[in-house]
Amino acid sequence: MKNVPNATLQRYPVYLKALRKIASSGKQRIMSRELSDYVNIKPTTIRRDFSLIGSLGKQGYGYDVEYLIDIFSNELGMYFDEKIILVGAGNLGRAILNYNHWDNVVGEIVCAFDKDPERVGKLSVPVYDVRDIKKHLPKGCRIAIVCVSTDVQNTIDLLVDAGIIGIVDFTHEHFTTPKNIHVRSVDVVSSIQELVFETNSMAK
Repeated sequence: MKNVPNATLQRYPVYLKALRKIASSGKQRIMSRELSDYVNIKPTTIRRDFSLIGSLGKQGYGYDVEYLIDIFSNELGMYFDEKIILVGAGNLGRAILNYNHWDNVVGEIVCAFDKDPERVGKLSVPVYDVRDIKKHLPKGCRIAIVCVSTDVQNTIDLLVDAGIIGIVDFTHEHFTTPKNIHVRSVDVVSSIQELVFETNSMAK
């Protein structure tokens, strides 16, 4: 999905989740204004987002729900056998492992890495020493979920050196990567702060 704005990319998984729910109810066709009620996104925004992928619907007819699911599933990698690694097998890492498989929509965490010898080999997936990432990285693996709290930059460097090009960052620490590395930071605290600000603003 080249030349698609980041804001639009973030909405595509929202559409896919809603469309799968709509399909489960037996509905086969949907208009943008109807989908808008499910996702709380303006119909004009939905139509613009869809147009960036291609001609997905017909004016007056709407969109074929199953066709949209196929399109977004392919674009988002649902049909890819994506192998993902987890780096940092502490409390947060173990919680993320509990969501492993994600109903097979984004791949599977196949192994984990940690610097604590006590955690090696004791989870639902194989756990290896973080220093052995290059040795145990699954073939074709491109994405790592990083949940470490110390020695972050060195860990990132190990991942990049091993061939990882996509990083989901739960560290809340500043680190640098080469330009060809894609990083998505997940900051729960900031999200809560934003929500508090929004709810306070609505209450005034």
